[in-house]
Amino acid sequence: MFLARTATGRRWALVAGAAVTSGALLTGCSGGGTSSSGGNSSDTINYALPANFTPNWILPVGTAAHLNTNNSSISQVLWEPLVAYDGSTGQVGWNKDNSLATAADFGKDGKSVTITLGNRHWSDGKPITSRDVEFWYNLVKANKADWASYSPGKAPDNWTSLKIVDDTHLTITFDKAYNQQWMLANELSMIRVMPQHVWDKTSASGAVSDQDRTPAGAKQVWTYLNNAAKNISGYATDPLWKTVSGPYTLKSFSTAGKVELTANAKYDGGGKANIKNVNLLPFTTTDAEENALRAGTVDYGYINATDLGQEAAFKSRGYTVKPWAGWAITYMPYNFNNPAMGAVFKQLYARQAIQMSVDQTSLSKVVFNGTAVPTYGPIPQGQPSDFVSPRQKNNPYPFDTAKARQLLTSHGWTERNGTMVCDHPGSGGDQCGPGVAKGTAFEMQVLSQSGSTVTDNMMSALQSSFAKTGIKFTIKTAPVNSVLSQAGQCTSGQSGCKWQLSFFGTAGSWYFPAYPSGDALFQTGGGSNFGSYSNPAVDKLITETTTSDSTAAVQKYSAALAEDLPVVWLPEPDYQVSVVRDGLGGFAQDSLANFHPAMWKWTNK
Repeated sequence: MFLARTATGRRWALVAGAAVTSGALLTGCSGGGTSSSGGNSSDTINYALPANFTPNWILPVGTAAHLNTNNSSISQVLWEPLVAYDGSTGQVGWNKDNSLATAADFGKDGKSVTITLGNRHWSDGKPITSRDVEFWYNLVKANKADWASYSPGKAPDNWTSLKIVDDTHLTITFDKAYNQQWMLANELSMIRVMPQHVWDKTSASGAVSDQDRTPAGAKQVWTYLNNAAKNISGYATDPLWKTVSGPYTLKSFSTAGKVELTANAKYDGGGKANIKNVNLLPFTTTDAEENALRAGTVDYGYINATDLGQEAAFKSRGYTVKPWAGWAITYMPYNFNNPAMGAVFKQLYARQAIQMSVDQTSLSKVVFNGTAVPTYGPIPQGQPSDFVSPRQKNNPYPFDTAKARQLLTSHGWTERNGTMVCDHPGSGGDQCGPGVAKGTAFEMQVLSQSGSTVTDNMMSALQSSFAKTGIKFTIKTAPVNSVLSQAGQCTSGQSGCKWQLSFFGTAGSWYFPAYPSGDALFQTGGGSNFGSYSNPAVDKLITETTTSDSTAAVQKYSAALAEDLPVVWLPEPDYQVSVVRDGLGGFAQDSLANFHPAMWKWTNK
């Protein structure tokens, strides 16, 4: 998410996201009429985008409505990050070939870092300098509330100053010493170097100047850039987006989601593109995409986990099947401010009953055909790490609908016509809890991603198991971009606060950086804390994970959220089961969920 930061680094696939648009999408077998490499062309590749995960944002600063993994991947090949953290070489770490910084030296007291830029240039020939980093810093600092990666107390709040030393050196000072691993992987990796000499203006016809150096000016520049980024059909022709630093430039970008990239002839970094043309192809359903694979019009695609039995058929067509594992967690966020169900969701016993109604083991085996693992807390469990607490690992709330029912009835709920109803409002031990009115029915609705058979099957399975507990669960579907735009932070009186649960993560809801802290997701006011979860004790634990070098801090956080259930934990699937044309190599599938087309190469041409 996605699920799924966004165009800044964390994401929903969703962002990772992660952790995702409405509009006319392709429904046929091909990717929109583009000629395929078909194993015959050495300068072109056709890549299938996940079903209904249509790219819809180009600006390398993300907002909550644009938390789409694909937005991030496209943005990073156009404008390289200052510090690129990815797993494209097979191990998550700093990828200096595709970074604008060559070094990050922390002060002896741990309260500052001096960054060195390489000798790099924008595609218009202008040098990339510290001023371009400062431009990003000024915009984010003045508009932090609108930045999807913002969490109160974290970047840019904890960066007290940015000082330009010279054109290729700058120093960022912190408010205290931080865990350097966290600072590098989770905060410095969010910095996106942007062309100040082109973008620092407040209108298309305005002159470029130092507008960003005052808060008022920075707000105006932010507004201008974000408004320009809403014009998807103009991406390929607007001069604003033509000055890039990455290995590719944009050739076309349709509102239907088809994107064409072509190699940047002026690129002077270490991650030069091996394949000249990259076509990113949208599909409304996985079935349509699989038909394109069978027709040979996709070089790098995917199949449903339920179709793993067809691996031999794809091999006979010249493909290799490669599961793409992700460093992610998958869940449904609650809207704790929903006027109808927010008060119910705020009761821990109610969340426990919901969680005990989720049979993650069966969902992983049956719905995902063994390509998912149960997740019981905020730390990824699909790959071994020292971050997962024993409490999370051992599942505090095993599947047990009988126990879930008992939990509800012991708190003042009575089943009527298959649905639990609150008969005993109030705050006592055998009552429904503060704010839950007499007669409240335990009925909740999810706004779920459309276009995925796996998602549909999981939602149906959840509906069935919730019913056994006496919880009515209704399902509404929409394209992932629409789910994201309708499921943001809100207060109960707002018209946009009608959503109760949302789901956008069959490919994984939230993709972490190398260090899995929860400041954006679960800290009070976190930029991607969609459901407005808030727990002061958890806030303190999150802060501890960012300042302590000990894994014990992360484990305490892991245990606390495994217990407190800020969301409905769901099985974490592979990002996708990839189907890759034989001879396409040069890369590992990044567990942080970005694709890196500059690394792709034909080895048999």
